[in-house]
Amino acid sequence: MILLNYIFKRFFLILSFALLTIVFTSCGIYKPVDARKVSPNADERVKKNLEEGRGFTLMGGMGKNKGGTTYSFASSNPMWRATLEILDFLPLSNIDYAGGIIITDWYNEGTSSNESVKITIRFLTTEVRADGIKIVVHKKKCIQQQNCRIQKVDSALESELQVAILRKAAIYEKEWLKKNKKSRPDLKD
Repeated sequence: MILLNYIFKRFFLILSFALLTIVFTSCGIYKPVDARKVSPNADERVKKNLEEGRGFTLMGGMGKNKGGTTYSFASSNPMWRATLEILDFLPLSNIDYAGGIIITDWYNEGTSSNESVKITIRFLTTEVRADGIKIVVHKKKCIQQQNCRIQKVDSALESELQVAILRKAAIYEKEWLKKNKKSRPDLKD
């Protein structure tokens, strides 16, 4: 039994080594390059590889970016803040700032027990613009407990929410600009 175990381990080791060798040599890890086409400067090669999607950086290139760091948090985005304030009465089921989406849970205001609405808001830009936000309203109508029909509806609610969010976001942005005494050429008073 011990001899069989020893042989199996050896066979497994040799097989693993052979498979790894085949995989690594077939992937083309080493490709000779033409020195006339590739820059001898390492920084230029890194930049080119990153632009082509062939690499990644850790922590912004380890101190090469001396200009400071900019962060985009939800509290600094006026569209995001305005949307959360406008929708504060609704239960939220999915909030993803990085993905730029807010999805409410099914909401029934109590007027009709068999109808509910769900609102999805997608942020297309961080700027306060009318085309920077997309609102979709779905309505669920249930005949019985498990027999429900869901459909996207085009209602006045979408445009009313968009106007309310844009107004609130414009107020937040003006307050921020006044507080920080910065001006943006694309924002007129």
